[in-house]
Amino acid sequence: MNYYQHRFDNIDEYLHHRSPYLLVEKIAVLEERKIITTKLVTEDEPWIIGHFPNAPVFPGAIMQELATQSAGILIAANYNPMESYITSDPNHNEYALGVLVKVDSARYRGFARPGDQLTVTVNLNEVTGTLFDFSGHIHVKEAEIMRINFRLCNIQSSALTGGKLD
Repeated sequence: MNYYQHRFDNIDEYLHHRSPYLLVEKIAVLEERKIITTKLVTEDEPWIIGHFPNAPVFPGAIMQELATQSAGILIAANYNPMESYITSDPNHNEYALGVLVKVDSARYRGFARPGDQLTVTVNLNEVTGTLFDFSGHIHVKEAEIMRINFRLCNIQSSALTGGKLD
């Protein structure tokens, strides 16, 4: 069993993202090919304040990011090519894990508003080298409000600091 599968309480150990852009609040399930995470939508989030005045909703683009961050946790936990992964110093790591390279489809079927608890389920469908194919969905209570298919890739960290993508 992988070390990270035991660490549900410190999401910072999986992702370089930090507040206010770190969206995943809790890991509920972490398996080899599936992750379930949660996030409570609050009224003071920067993307809620202006989206939309007098009718605040959680933006679809941010829901997409929430799904990809969840998938990034799964990659860091189970498909990390590095023996040591240090989130506090990305220059130390040879790879940047779980970089979004393609959204195949995203379908929105409802809204999330302040006070809603989002439940994100992401499944790993296929791994080809450093490319990971995912499908996921986001629910508020029993209602599915988003369905998404996307791909993440592990890339050289130098690409994040000004190098070119291969």
